[in-house]
Amino acid sequence: MNCSLLQSRAAVRLKEDMKKVVVRPGRAQPPMPCRRVFGVPLKDLHKEGLVINGVPAVVWSVVEYLRSDGLNQEGLFRINGNVKIVEQLRVKYENGEQVKLSEDCDVHSAASLLKLFLREMPDGVICAAMLPRFIQVYQDSGSDTQRERGLKELIKELPDTHYALLKHICYFLTQVVQHHTENKMNVYNLATVFGPSCFR
Repeated sequence: MNCSLLQSRAAVRLKEDMKKVVVRPGRAQPPMPCRRVFGVPLKDLHKEGLVINGVPAVVWSVVEYLRSDGLNQEGLFRINGNVKIVEQLRVKYENGEQVKLSEDCDVHSAASLLKLFLREMPDGVICAAMLPRFIQVYQDSGSDTQRERGLKELIKELPDTHYALLKHICYFLTQVVQHHTENKMNVYNLATVFGPSCFR
């Protein structure tokens, strides 16, 4: 009798252990990233503290690297980087790992990472809700001076998070243009690359 009681208790314990095994994720599964960085609204990155001087940390670090190592690189932003390296960098940023761009990648891969970040922004650099107003100002303004004035006024209405990012990128791109004889990226080439990321 004691033997059958022990067997029944062992059976119950085994069932409970089996339930735990089923519920518990398998050890072979890869660890989940601790945070998302790409494809996240700017306000969420700010809430998580993933910014430097009001600019997403990934954008800040890539721009600093390109400013020091990439301004004279021919085909900057036009030549695609190594897809594998870009993905590795993305995973590192999203896992909160330390990234040293000067050691972990090349100029074209870093440039591709920046384009990827901007492309995956859910609302674009220029908020989608404001896009019709930008188009209206562009179509209605008579002279270039009036158009420029109208666009500047609209830019000031962007949310602070979007304004800070746009300002940072534009300032950097003016530096890229200053080296266009070496990198072959003039204003029109850069507009072709970055226009779709800024305006959805």
